[in-house]
Amino acid sequence: MGKNSLKASFLNGMAVWILFLIHSEAICQDIHFSQYNGSLLNANPAFSGFFDGDHRVGAIYRSQWQMVPVSYSTFSMFGDTKLKTKRMRSDQIGVGLVFNNDKAGYANYSTNQFYLSGSYIHKVNKDSTLLWSTGLNLGFSNTSFNYNKMTFDSQYDGTNYNGSYATGENFTGFAANYADVTLGTVVKYILKQRAYLQYGLTYSHLNSPRITFQNNTSVKIDPKFYNYISVQYPVTPKVDVVFEMLQQNQGKFNEFIPSLMAKLHLNEMKQQQIGAGFNYRAKDAIVARLFYQVKTLNVGLAYDLNTSKFIAATNRQGAVEIYLTYIFKKLIPFVPKTRVCPIYM
Repeated sequence: MGKNSLKASFLNGMAVWILFLIHSEAICQDIHFSQYNGSLLNANPAFSGFFDGDHRVGAIYRSQWQMVPVSYSTFSMFGDTKLKTKRMRSDQIGVGLVFNNDKAGYANYSTNQFYLSGSYIHKVNKDSTLLWSTGLNLGFSNTSFNYNKMTFDSQYDGTNYNGSYATGENFTGFAANYADVTLGTVVKYILKQRAYLQYGLTYSHLNSPRITFQNNTSVKIDPKFYNYISVQYPVTPKVDVVFEMLQQNQGKFNEFIPSLMAKLHLNEMKQQQIGAGFNYRAKDAIVARLFYQVKTLNVGLAYDLNTSKFIAATNRQGAVEIYLTYIFKKLIPFVPKTRVCPIYM
């Protein structure tokens, strides 16, 4: 298959997925972030090592529904790198680690996750204008809740709450552990400097892990499909426009998020950029986004403005989210091909 055929196939595939995403809607399960790029390894394991540099670290924090008496918070941190053996002329292997912590509700329903991710990054074109990465996440998750903070209908005597009354519940434990498997792939086509098309597909909970506190083996985590498309194109010598669409499907739930952002290049030598834009999470929230980049440091901030029926409790306030990523790049020393004669002997 020639370069033109590859380009045509890739563009046709992008068009099909755009049409598919437009017909999706609503809400989704699992922890997630408004700024997917602040938590790439959670979005898709194929992003492991998929960057310009040697090593990368990052963290993201989300605080949600502060107006509600019981708020929610999510924290994630990651690190990844690239490996290359002598047998690999152009391809590379990406390796990464991810830690997630999520707390929700009055009973402190908590989730802690550790993931080891790996990817194989293939240069389809010798000039690196077309890249294809396929990745795998293998993880361990622990979920738990604080039973002592819970109250039940059976503990009310008709007038007052009485904690000495039986709860009527039969919990076999207050924590559950399970293994988790995720597959993903990413394709990136670079049109020209500062212009690219990118598509990613993720299949999470491939092993349909069971999670139960009452020995109910039929309780499983539904598999999740995550589709992502990103297009960046320069509209002026200093400004780029970035359009993204994300769609998730898990069980009977769907989530559809279009996004539009603008980047302003302040200093090319320092790779200094600022940007702003917004996401729209269908039937849930409008998300305002800001970011700043200098060299290999990237910082992002987002604020969710709630638009769902939950506004009666949130007063339209949703979530605050901030992320930071940093890429370590080795400086290649300059070695002249010919010796320079000294001026003085």
